Amino acid sequence: MDALPDTAPLRLTTLVARGGEALVFDLAAGDRCRVLDPEGRQPGLIFAAEGALSGDFAEVSDEDVEAAAAAKAALAARGVDVSRFAGFRLLSTDTAPGAVAAFQASADAVVALAPIGRAMAPDEQTPPTDLKLEIASHAPNRGVAPQPLAEPKLDLRVKAATAEAYRVKAGDYIQIIDVDGKQCSDFLAFDAAALERGKEFGLDPTVTRTLMGTANPGPGLHSKYFDARMTPLVEIVRDTVGRHDAFLLACSAKYYEDMGYPGHDNCTDNFNRALRPYGIEPRAGWPAINFFFNTVVGADDGITMDEPWSRPGDYVLLRALTDLVCSSSSCADDIDVANAWEPTDIHVRVYDAAETFSKGIAHRMTPDAEPRLTRESGFHPRTSALTRKFVEYRGFWLADCYSDEGPITEYWAARERAAIMDLSPLRKFEVLGPDAEALMQLAVTRNMKKLAVGQVVYTAMCYDHGGMIDDGTVFRLGQDNFRWICGEDYCGVHLRELAAKHGLKAWVKTSTDQLHNVGVQGPLSREILETLVVTPAHQPTVTELKWFRFTVGKITGIPVVVSRTGYTGELGYEVFCHPDKAPEVWDAIMAAGEPRGMKPLGLKALDMLRIEAGLAFAGYEFCDQTDPFEAGIGFAVPKEKIDSYVGAEALKRRRETPSKKLVGLDVTGAEHIGHGDCVHVGRAQIGVVTSAIRSPILGKTIALARLDVTYAELGTAVEIGKLDGQQKRIPATVVAFPHYDPTKSRVRAEAEPKTAPAIDPTLSLDPRGAAERA
Repeated sequence: MDALPDTAPLRLTTLVARGGEALVFDLAAGDRCRVLDPEGRQPGLIFAAEGALSGDFAEVSDEDVEAAAAAKAALAARGVDVSRFAGFRLLSTDTAPGAVAAFQASADAVVALAPIGRAMAPDEQTPPTDLKLEIASHAPNRGVAPQPLAEPKLDLRVKAATAEAYRVKAGDYIQIIDVDGKQCSDFLAFDAAALERGKEFGLDPTVTRTLMGTANPGPGLHSKYFDARMTPLVEIVRDTVGRHDAFLLACSAKYYEDMGYPGHDNCTDNFNRALRPYGIEPRAGWPAINFFFNTVVGADDGITMDEPWSRPGDYVLLRALTDLVCSSSSCADDIDVANAWEPTDIHVRVYDAAETFSKGIAHRMTPDAEPRLTRESGFHPRTSALTRKFVEYRGFWLADCYSDEGPITEYWAARERAAIMDLSPLRKFEVLGPDAEALMQLAVTRNMKKLAVGQVVYTAMCYDHGGMIDDGTVFRLGQDNFRWICGEDYCGVHLRELAAKHGLKAWVKTSTDQLHNVGVQGPLSREILETLVVTPAHQPTVTELKWFRFTVGKITGIPVVVSRTGYTGELGYEVFCHPDKAPEVWDAIMAAGEPRGMKPLGLKALDMLRIEAGLAFAGYEFCDQTDPFEAGIGFAVPKEKIDSYVGAEALKRRRETPSKKLVGLDVTGAEHIGHGDCVHVGRAQIGVVTSAIRSPILGKTIALARLDVTYAELGTAVEIGKLDGQQKRIPATVVAFPHYDPTKSRVRAEAEPKTAPAIDPTLSLDPRGAAERA
């Protein structure tokens, strides 16, 4: 089937069936569908009423039982009777990336699509990955709201350039949807009980910014909007855009008059009309929450605006904290970029308080990707029992610190005993196929030909101009089998594009949702894990495991991969398992570690540890404008790598003629130093602070900074600028880094010899040399 046309009268809808999950969608008779396999080797199961679909399908096999069960469960949750439904297989386990299967709806139908695949063990490379669904329909091309999140109590269309008012009960959820994208929607909410007493208490943006410490509240701890009494009225539960305005008034008659458009429709007058039945006094300008309005406060305090970031179907989900009278507008502005010059509809849905919705902020891997809400790691059931202080980190909820003692205690546990931390947001990619080594050799700066099976190497991945895409570690699982672990989702796209461009037969499969991991770090980490991890005879034990090596084994019968790697500068390990088994792995490690003083560790303490150890962090020490030398990881770019790789010529040139260098700074005094602070010699700015902390173990403020090479010599006196960079200066001195344990003797520490390694005699070898699983 050829590419689906996206011109009228066809409407093209794109959906994603996540690996390991089932997607349910509606089709009308005549709708044409394409299922794309972006990563390759991913079959899918279509489940629909018999005779509802026509296409080139294959029969379902015994391997498809789990996918069929997921599809049936998802349909049943929609109230669909599946007794006369049938399953069909499309695509296969050997298709190339970008493979397509097509079918058509013979009748109106509710359909489920499920990627086929079982849970992946940590030493396997068979993750179920996403399938992309395109539906070409003769339904109207615009104005179609997405499927409800649940059964709505209110389903309200706010026509372009109008406003509507509505009541919401305490605890109910309010979903404000940008139907066609790039359309602002002003939002007002009033305490309904106070209105009945003749008092108006509505949302107050100034109070909200003050109490939340943020320009716009978002999902998480700082999520509430307040009134002038400092009483919370609503909280944000989900946000698929993350770009709104709470600084400017809703558009008013005065704005249009000043622009030369007297009598123009405006949100303020529309609000006044909509709220009149509730006895709310009209205003000349309403201080609304302007969802999807893209304003920016510049360094000169000027406020500018641009087109909204919102796409068709983007939304904000709020929860009412008391009975409310609300009003939502579709902004009438068609004389500037506020609504991309063309006002369109807004849709409002209200859901019952009994519904349950996860909290989340949406992320897109690429501009055209489907948004994905913040998710919880497999360890979240355990970490959430210990703290409510979670922050959104790269699409996951991670603990900032733990409630009982805080980041300083967590830090000292890692330095003196041991600590456990959730590192599941690290992105994992399985790279396999006959050209897997050639692909990795092309993609990263290290020499993959020197990497032995069972070994790990830290490396950089760069663009052609030498700027960094990411840093990460490569695990070699076999002759043609690698695992790339990094922080950036885009790495998978980049690797697949490289393979296609160079005609390499290699697959890059995303395994992030099949491999969650904790770091077990600190001087006692080996002692804790060697009592837990049982390895087969052909694999090293934890006691025998060398730095930057990994082993395969089990913890209380659960398959794990354990690597001797970390991000703290201490002796440490990472333990990888399937998310379904993560709580049990956490429990086992905590049971062994707590008697030895082990503590859970959050992001604040981890930041202290990694800065002391001089470890680079994306967005701080490096970005796409920074090469590995400027990021302080020039050791990851060996001179002896002969094979060409992406960025090699640029990096050779940058090595020979460096302009900036990452250095350590010892800072005088105890004033706060932050990322982005300017570094000066005299009046001239000669660099920038990338990371800084008050070091608990060193008792002083230390920093990493990227400086002009002219001033990067050890002992050079510099100043860190505060305020405008000139009015206030903090003295500092250029020093070597890492500031702590510069010889890395702690992380390299070897175990005392033991006479009897912990080998499980029940684990035998299969023909490929991997441990059999019970």
